[in-house]
Amino acid sequence: MINKQTHTFKIVDDCEIQADVYGIFGNAKRPAILFIHGGALIVGHRSNINPEHLEMYVNAGYNVISIDYRLAPEVKLKAIIEDVQDAYLWIREAGPRLFSIDPDRIAVIGHSAGGYLTLMTGFCVISRPKALISFYGYGDVTASWYSRPDPFYCQQPLVSKEDAYNSVGGKVISGTSGPNNRGLFYLYCRQQGIWPKEVAGYDPDTESAKFDPFCPIRNVTAEYPPTLLLHGDKDTDVPYEQSVTMAKELARAGVEYELITIPNGGHGFEGVGLKDAMVSKAFKRILEFLGNCG
Repeated sequence: MINKQTHTFKIVDDCEIQADVYGIFGNAKRPAILFIHGGALIVGHRSNINPEHLEMYVNAGYNVISIDYRLAPEVKLKAIIEDVQDAYLWIREAGPRLFSIDPDRIAVIGHSAGGYLTLMTGFCVISRPKALISFYGYGDVTASWYSRPDPFYCQQPLVSKEDAYNSVGGKVISGTSGPNNRGLFYLYCRQQGIWPKEVAGYDPDTESAKFDPFCPIRNVTAEYPPTLLLHGDKDTDVPYEQSVTMAKELARAGVEYELITIPNGGHGFEGVGLKDAMVSKAFKRILEFLGNCG
């Protein structure tokens, strides 16, 4: 039976930031997976973890910690990354006592923006993870796909500036679990090509160097953890090229890595379920990769 705990790992500006922990808790110290949800850093919640995947991870011997983090644009990217750093530190320090994990066997898995934050943990946390699994994540938040109007999103009905900003801008929050219109803000950012400015608070054209701490691809060294990248080559949200260029940089630095390309796969390709042969094969490789690095 999979047990569940909920913990508050951080309180900042009257905002409680929580984590859900799933697994088997006892005397044996199990390896851990830090799971980071997606949502463009604008929407999303720690509950956004696929139950089928969760069961697979726990049955493979891992305890899974799915975290919230403060969302943009009410806070900027620096604060979001600080939340991830604090979550990782909390897992290492409190995890052995609270939920029976081995602090020296932590892997990080994330999807989309969570994949981006996963790649960030490759260099921004102390005692680096044993492995990183990035589903259609990205290593560069300044590239044209994010800093210029996106052709795919511009085909959709244009969002007005008023509607976009009315959908956000309230109190600082660390997750969206109910109905909301925050997706309008994301759509507006993609149609206008202003996501980096709105989320990071800097202009990628005139302040490129300020993005150095926020771009995994600019921070790959030989000490970067073993990394598994999964990406569909027909992704209309995060370009497949983001994983290709990240793979090239990992290769340049001599980092253990693998890129799994999903032919004709779109954003969220794994949503079809583990009964799909391609998805099943990919997840089998994920478990092998985690085992080799744990």
